[in-house]
Amino acid sequence: MDKLYFNRMSFYGYHGVFAAEAQLGQRFYVDLELSLDLSRAGSSDDLQDTVNYAEIFEQVRAIVEEERYQLIEKLTQRIAEQLLATFPLAEAKVTVTKPNPPINGHYESVAIEMVRRRGDGQTK
Repeated sequence: MDKLYFNRMSFYGYHGVFAAEAQLGQRFYVDLELSLDLSRAGSSDDLQDTVNYAEIFEQVRAIVEEERYQLIEKLTQRIAEQLLATFPLAEAKVTVTKPNPPINGHYESVAIEMVRRRGDGQTK
């Protein structure tokens, strides 16, 4: 299976449990590792034989910036499920990084990584 990667896409969203997170928002980073068959596109050099990267980016942007979730676990799963439902992917590995969660301590970020597969009961 071939892989398509999106690295450190950056979005501004309002996800979190606390009221301040919903009001102020913050930056979120999303990484994707998408598994699909790219052999046809590799031979044809035709956009119709692959997925449109701009459409994937826009779909993730809309979820992160226009929807609101308390947990980044829900946000991560929502992205994976929507990508699998929309594009001919066999698998989607999604990582959402929240650089500044309200945790008292010293750390760089927290992140959730989920892998969802077509037909695993999580998607259509």
